[in-house]
Amino acid sequence: MEFSIKSGSPEKQRTACVVVGIFEHRKLSLAADLMDRISNFYISDILRRGDMDGKLGSTLLLHNVANTLCDRVLLVGLGKEREFKDKEYREAVAAAVKTLNDTGATEAALYLTEVPVKKRELAWKVEQAVIVTMESVYRFDRLKSKQDEPRRPLRKMVLSVPRRNELAIGEIAMQQGLAIAQGMNLAKDLANLPGNICTPAYIAGQAQELAKAHEFKIEVLEQQQLEELKMGSFLSVAKGSRQPPKLIVMQYAGGKKEQKPVVLVGKGITFDAGGISLKPPAEMDEMKYDMCGAASVLGAFKAIAQMKLPLNVVGIIPACENLPDGNANKPGDVVTSMSGQTIEILNTDAEGRLILCDALTYAARFEPAAVVDIATLTGACVIALGHQASGLLANHDALARELLHAGEDTYDRAWQLPLWDEYQEQLKSNFADIANIGGRPAGTVTAACFLSRFTKEYDWAHLDIAGTAWKSGKEKGATGRPVPLLVHFLVNRAAG
Repeated sequence: MEFSIKSGSPEKQRTACVVVGIFEHRKLSLAADLMDRISNFYISDILRRGDMDGKLGSTLLLHNVANTLCDRVLLVGLGKEREFKDKEYREAVAAAVKTLNDTGATEAALYLTEVPVKKRELAWKVEQAVIVTMESVYRFDRLKSKQDEPRRPLRKMVLSVPRRNELAIGEIAMQQGLAIAQGMNLAKDLANLPGNICTPAYIAGQAQELAKAHEFKIEVLEQQQLEELKMGSFLSVAKGSRQPPKLIVMQYAGGKKEQKPVVLVGKGITFDAGGISLKPPAEMDEMKYDMCGAASVLGAFKAIAQMKLPLNVVGIIPACENLPDGNANKPGDVVTSMSGQTIEILNTDAEGRLILCDALTYAARFEPAAVVDIATLTGACVIALGHQASGLLANHDALARELLHAGEDTYDRAWQLPLWDEYQEQLKSNFADIANIGGRPAGTVTAACFLSRFTKEYDWAHLDIAGTAWKSGKEKGATGRPVPLLVHFLVNRAAG
């Protein structure tokens, strides 16, 4: 997809299609009103006949509208004007792109970016238009013998800004939106691959290609190096698999040399059968998505490298499989983490925290300004928050607020849960320093409490994306979240 920014009246656009908005009760947006007047109120006449009422997400395609230079005009329903907010704006853009893709218009001028959205500036509207457009045209069909191509897919989108002095703002927002969207696409592509292709070695290879393309430093630590580091917890999970574990360490040096880095740690379980504590077979195929934390770190790195963000960022990905085997972890086993703390493994399916704890200990060597881990960690988070918000827990409230605000900025929202000391009681073990599970109550919180034992040296936050990283059912596929949240968090950090 190609995007560009333009300022100009809609009736003067020489393009395959001009997209304008209609509110409920047939109220025309400013751009629609201009098209209506120039066409001798043709649009008003059609609306009066009942062809469209402005219901959110509805569309109506008009051909050969008089006195305009475009081939088509697409009317998009915006719903009630008073209720036109973030969700409604994104839905309207998505509806427009879907219709354009189905109708064979290869290019379009989008005037929805000029429609007022409550509490949002032009830059937000442009960035979201790019992200939503890219999401709407995304396809993952590389593994099919015959790929379904739209008749004439949408290839170019012009985003309109009201005034010429806003062209620069629009251009910056467009480039940022494109970087985020391409980072999301990388995350989705990796996550959608099956476990027999996307192995720990494959993720390491993709990270190396990314580092080469954007010229940042990378190191992939192998089994022997992990043993030398005494990452006993991480290695214990990998024992049940024939695929060797990898610890991928990326260093993007966009800031000053003395600037402390922000560290992103992404859980990279490329397939999670649960180990000896075997998962039920229903929907186990979706456990290929247990590496979405790792995928989001790679997606964020692609975006910030493309934007040349002036910030130092480190990415750490512990990658392995969790499978049942004669050599796999058993319930009751006790392992020693890199930190020296011993862990009683009561459930081998609570393996994400076992690989993350050693990665979080490793992160301390970078003397970080902050550490954020991202993981599809607990089913309990899906029960608590559903598929709308990612779970957020932190040992530093200011860091938590930064992430919450970044999520609000990008419509990639998170919700903070408590990390109180009282929950630590559930992790007591008779045989080790800590148990790897704390029972059914507050499972998301106790998982974060476990990780907090390994993050005492720095400001740390944990994003549980078990409910937001992918969709099930008919629309099964990775979402690319929380790449937008992470990128905005880093952009805000870079801005100071």
